[in-house]
Amino acid sequence: MYIAVASGKGGTGKTLVSTSLALSAKEYRCTYVDLDVEEPNGAIFLAPEIREEIPFTLQVPEIDENICTFCETCAKSCLFNAISIIPPVKKAMFFPDLCHSCGVCAYVCPVDGALKEVAREIGKIRIGRSGNITFIEGRLQVGQLSGVPLIKGIINDYMDMESLFIVDSSPGTSCPVVESLKKSDYVILVTEPNPFGLNDLKLTVELVKELGKDAGIIVNKDDGKSTIIDEFSREVNIPVILEIPYSIDIQKAYSNGIPLVVSMPETAEKFKAIIKMISRRP
Repeated sequence: MYIAVASGKGGTGKTLVSTSLALSAKEYRCTYVDLDVEEPNGAIFLAPEIREEIPFTLQVPEIDENICTFCETCAKSCLFNAISIIPPVKKAMFFPDLCHSCGVCAYVCPVDGALKEVAREIGKIRIGRSGNITFIEGRLQVGQLSGVPLIKGIINDYMDMESLFIVDSSPGTSCPVVESLKKSDYVILVTEPNPFGLNDLKLTVELVKELGKDAGIIVNKDDGKSTIIDEFSREVNIPVILEIPYSIDIQKAYSNGIPLVVSMPETAEKFKAIIKMISRRP
């Protein structure tokens, strides 16, 4: 089972919810996966022992100007303009930030040895254990333009679907989030009970409906007074499955790296009930 935790913006409480779910899933073989590869922070709260750190690489072209005939076949075939060939001065230029590692350039090159593919590291995959929880984290190198290849690599190579996967996705509704939610069985949308939270929730609801995913809403920092999220929940037919109270004590504990289910042990049963509810869906 693959449960993804998403939100319309950062700081809403995705990591608070995802780590609480993982720590409450003692009856399952649970794997926590941090796919917020630009700013992963689940490790702060789960404190895993990292046992492996695997470089994540993409195949990119390398052009040998001593062999290249500067025919421009590779450049004309690249849909992303990642290669520029300048025949008059016999110059070949490669722009790695535009490359999508599709391999077309190497396939169409008519000259043996002129263009080959080499590995280029864009990030790392860290694997470890936190108690009975398997921990997987992606870390994108600073300066890389997209975390999508790293996210896709983790999902395809390390998520065998024989476990309960709790996935902390990136904030927002951009390509990394879409990639994180594609294979999910259920999406938990974390929001706050105010107009800003509602606006971001509307965006994520549009995304999960476009992807055809079942979803539930968790309201963080609930003051017990606002009905703005409840009204929207009924309107879009997505249930509110938990309300986490606004509490200075929660904030103090969280700022010290203490998970919610540790600072408020009574919440563990509520998160456990959410996992059971999702697992019993048809």
